[in-house]
Amino acid sequence: MRAALLPLLPLLLANADPAAPQTSPAPATIPDPIKAMLDAAMTSGSEAEVQTIAKYAASAAPESAEAIRRIAGAWKDARSAAATRTLQDSGFFDLVRGRVELGGFYTTGNTRNVGLTAAADVTREGFQWRHKLRLLGEYQESLGQTTREHYLASYEPNYKIDDRLYAYGAAQYEADKFLGYFSRYSASAGAGYTAIRSRAVTLDIELGPSFRRTAFTDFTTESELGARGNLDFDWRLASGVTLSQDASAYVQNLNTTVTTRTALAAKLFGPLSAQMSYAVSYESRPPAGRVNTDTTSRASLVYAF
Repeated sequence: MRAALLPLLPLLLANADPAAPQTSPAPATIPDPIKAMLDAAMTSGSEAEVQTIAKYAASAAPESAEAIRRIAGAWKDARSAAATRTLQDSGFFDLVRGRVELGGFYTTGNTRNVGLTAAADVTREGFQWRHKLRLLGEYQESLGQTTREHYLASYEPNYKIDDRLYAYGAAQYEADKFLGYFSRYSASAGAGYTAIRSRAVTLDIELGPSFRRTAFTDFTTESELGARGNLDFDWRLASGVTLSQDASAYVQNLNTTVTTRTALAAKLFGPLSAQMSYAVSYESRPPAGRVNTDTTSRASLVYAF
């Protein structure tokens, strides 16, 4: 409704405040229709809506611009102060959010299997720190023989420099002998930036140096410095429907790894959602006898807490 009324803002101003000589230096009041729209935007809790309406209202009614900016600014400051108090006063587990995923997978590349997948993502969003933990396990057995066994654990602490810029650390462990390595340890530190933040879309970008040590199935090891880049994109397509795109790259002289994951989740009821995802893993120099690219398709149920 507010979006539909926004183009009529100049007309509302014209009808609400007939031209009249200014006879007093007293501060200008905000026309009632504009004040009602500003109040509605502030009630919605959307900072983007408040900024948009304040911008157009100040332009269309310059005599009230200062009062409009003052009200919008006070609302933003009060909202920020309330959020800060909540973060500071909350207990450790009050700020923990997460999701547990259970379903099936289908792989192509070095293996072509159908099996079970389980994952857990936990995030704690504090006042100055954000912590992210991810666990993933996939297993498949056929005729008494293990044909798929993939494990991943990662931890990433973020230190918030301001509301968009942050410093990050990242540690990750992987094991998948069917992809050619018994273990792979990765560590990175650098800077992250929230390029987009709105009610519908968020985009985080990270970049920094990295170090990886890989123990391959041919009993050789590889340790090398490099660079890490990471992208985390989430788009709320509709109420209860979310599209996410995650991508990361470890760029090194001996071997570069690029992974991407696209997921579409739809809320079923309460904390339960259905999710379909497609992941691609690329190794520039895989072990002898292995192909460069592997894909994993997953269908799962997700429980959010």
